[in-house]
Amino acid sequence: MTHIPYRFKYNNTSFAHYWSQGMGKELLNRLGYVPDLTISEKFIPLLYQWDRLGDQVVLDLFEHVGFVRGNACLFDYIDQNPITKERKTVFDDFFKHIDINPDWLDRKRLQVGAELSRRPGLTSLIVLRDYCLMGGYESAAINKPLIYTGALKKGAAKRLTETVEFWVQITKENALESPNLGFKHILSTRMIHSFARVNILGKTDWDSNKWGVPLNSWDMLATNLGFSLVFLVGLRRMGIQPTDEEIDGLFHLWKYIGYLLGIPLEIIPENENEAIEALFYWTMTQREGDEDTLALATALKDEPIHAHYPKQPLMRQMMREVHLYYNRYLLGDYSCDQLGLSSTTIGRLAVINIWKTKKQEKRLNETGFRDKMVIEGGAEQENVRLIYHEFNGQ
Repeated sequence: MTHIPYRFKYNNTSFAHYWSQGMGKELLNRLGYVPDLTISEKFIPLLYQWDRLGDQVVLDLFEHVGFVRGNACLFDYIDQNPITKERKTVFDDFFKHIDINPDWLDRKRLQVGAELSRRPGLTSLIVLRDYCLMGGYESAAINKPLIYTGALKKGAAKRLTETVEFWVQITKENALESPNLGFKHILSTRMIHSFARVNILGKTDWDSNKWGVPLNSWDMLATNLGFSLVFLVGLRRMGIQPTDEEIDGLFHLWKYIGYLLGIPLEIIPENENEAIEALFYWTMTQREGDEDTLALATALKDEPIHAHYPKQPLMRQMMREVHLYYNRYLLGDYSCDQLGLSSTTIGRLAVINIWKTKKQEKRLNETGFRDKMVIEGGAEQENVRLIYHEFNGQ
């Protein structure tokens, strides 16, 4: 008989609302049916599966030299720079299990998916912050590793800086070709996950029977869906109208990224319909957010107030209000109330950006306009990346 952990709960009331009255209702209409929730117990074993290959690298190297030096060795190995025989053996053993150019990979589709990620510019980052990231705090279990690694004490600005850095670097043109920086960032992130898991399991009172293994395969899939399907839903809500080719490219992009991150290939969705099913099963078996996730949501809400940019306190307060508006616009009132996010009047200035986005989408068929938006959007995201680094001391 399958052990059913505490974290596994049918019909999470928060996410049930999403699927019955929120934007999930449109997803189910697109899918054409409601997935059979009674079969969801078959996914429980994924809570106890994890990236053993990455953990072995951490145990063999990173635990001895520290994360910074271990990561530098990883980059040297990818760049084919000289490293000690022992360290080279560690990475040889790791990479012999990874085909960085699998038969199913289509670089053209990767390019199209990355271009879709860049062309909305700032709007992409708004969706990631105020929909994907904030919405993820409605689940208690997936966020427990953040608490155990001290992410709350380190502050939301640090996590946002890391997320923006990851996103911008992996969505640049040809970013995922080795040894380009995007490819390195993905493998480095994989090591971060393993380093966190090894240390949580070895140095804290983490209860795997209750929460599953930290950063397990099921939760890693959910994170992957956050960057693909949930991101796509948010873009549509903001007025972006991706083509079928762009949608196909987006899911192919995150199939490859997920594969490089160590997610089992067989559970990564190939398309939107498969992703909708996976998101339904994951969300509808989650416990609601708890005091830890509410604290994370509050920290993200107040991040603009404690940031160092803009320099004027009044402008930082305005930024918080604008993000609160986007939270309401993207997540809906029910979820925002669950997360303790207040409504705002001043933040309605954000509708100007939404109006601008919708107006630009109407011009996509003009010759050269889409390419122009990809270039300008990528530059806009890169500028935000630089701002985060400058003002958060990275």
